Amino acid sequence: MSNRPQRTNEYTADPASERYRQCLFEWLAAHAPLWNQINYRRRQQYFQEDGDVWDAEYTDLYDDYAPILGKATCQQVARKNSEAWRSHFQLLDKYYDDSNTALTDKPSPPGYWGNRDDGYELHGLVRNDLYTIDWDEKRSTLEFGVGDALEEKYGFDYNERVTLGVRGNPQWNGDDARLELVYDEAADRIRVKHPVRIRPDRLQEQRLDAFTHTLQTENTTHVAAIDVGANNTLAIVTSTGETAVYHARPEFERFRVLSGQIATLQSQLPDDRYTSRRIQRIYDERGEKRDHSRDAAVKHAAEWLLSRNVDTVYVGDLTDVLKAHWSASVSEKTHAFWSHRQLVERIELTFGDVSIGVEPVSEANSSSECPKCESNNVVRDGDEFRCHDCGLDAHSDVAGAWNLLQNEVGPMARPAALSAERDGDASLDDEGAYWEWDGHDWTPGSFGEQSSPVD
Repeated sequence: MSNRPQRTNEYTADPASERYRQCLFEWLAAHAPLWNQINYRRRQQYFQEDGDVWDAEYTDLYDDYAPILGKATCQQVARKNSEAWRSHFQLLDKYYDDSNTALTDKPSPPGYWGNRDDGYELHGLVRNDLYTIDWDEKRSTLEFGVGDALEEKYGFDYNERVTLGVRGNPQWNGDDARLELVYDEAADRIRVKHPVRIRPDRLQEQRLDAFTHTLQTENTTHVAAIDVGANNTLAIVTSTGETAVYHARPEFERFRVLSGQIATLQSQLPDDRYTSRRIQRIYDERGEKRDHSRDAAVKHAAEWLLSRNVDTVYVGDLTDVLKAHWSASVSEKTHAFWSHRQLVERIELTFGDVSIGVEPVSEANSSSECPKCESNNVVRDGDEFRCHDCGLDAHSDVAGAWNLLQNEVGPMARPAALSAERDGDASLDDEGAYWEWDGHDWTPGSFGEQSSPVD
């Protein structure tokens, strides 16, 4: 198994024709029964006193499924099942390790991908050398093969393959790993998980490429601070006074809509049931959408910082200040949607890949003190930050990042802070960048009128 770092790009896709759609869904539907039968045989071994999951025989199942899936895909299903069992045993080791206090509940063995009565999870796998993605500005496509029986049933010509139109852009470049396709029932769309393995030399090349145009004119490196928030995923201030904000409110509203659907479905369950296959699918969709936008923001921010020759960032650590909030919606935003620790870990991982150092620093008082005059006579309301002593009117998260940076590097000139409009949306400043998630990429926002830098 490769030890090279692996990152996952995510896209959405739709079959290029109705024929491809029917073929695709028949191909997807065959994965879960194969997984379930392999998993059943391993679970039988697992629960026997002297059983060994690795002794379970299952290759005879390929005779039934290879005509639909292709033999290579059958092998990928078995391989993914093996990965699930290896992960289970690793968790068991941690559970039985007395020095490890993080894992308190005994891990359960790998489960099934649905059943015949309640429905199967539509989840497909394609080996890394059996698919191609053709990137084009107007229409990108994904192509892969299926089993002989499906090719014959749907009248495929020689070398014809299932073709999907792809929406989205790769955040990571590297060597292709196994592709995964998941049907999103709520959106009636295929979600594509495209892992790539990145060679160490490519990680360095990405950093050098990003620095090239800057280093031609300037050899000085800079630092920055990041305020990690729930209303705005990231707010950044650099030591050269540039700012960037990644707006998260629309994503949180989508998150809450799905949370409402989950609550409604849970209220309809019998008293002895806590979940259902449909509820779990919505949970998965909610988490995937949140993670996709957040991870893309971190990757985008890394590139933005590299282009400005930043080699160290200070990130707010809320270990000592994050507390439960009386408001149910704020509590959900803080603990379910935001996932502060998980987001900081993503920053450390992504920035580390391109050699940007990450230094956690305390956020205590960063949002309750004026970064211009150090007064505590301030008001923070959503994106608005006002100081009653010096008159500073700024974007609250930018003010927080400004305070974090000054605490580390000392007093600095006022950054080109984004102002906050009365309606709660931030407007673009001449030197500020305001980014909004469109479902696929972070694009420049256009909220309100452009404002002048604060005095």
